[in-house]
Amino acid sequence: MKRKRHSKSAFQQCRYYEVDNIFEYMVETYINGNFSTFRELYHELNKEARKDFIGFLLVECPPQYHMEILQEIV
Repeated sequence: MKRKRHSKSAFQQCRYYEVDNIFEYMVETYINGNFSTFRELYHELNKEARKDFIGFLLVECPPQYHMEILQEIV
């Protein structure tokens, strides 16, 4: 049985998933069409990391994905 992960920092998620930047990984996951995986990754983040992800999305992500990704996480 897969154990659910909750309230993890971005740093903890980077280590767990063995990626350099969890936010980039999440955006790539969404762009590749893995919407359920994206939702799981987002919900594993703690409140502060979720805020940081929104900031990353608005600054670093291509604008055409802003609305889609925001709708997916709400």
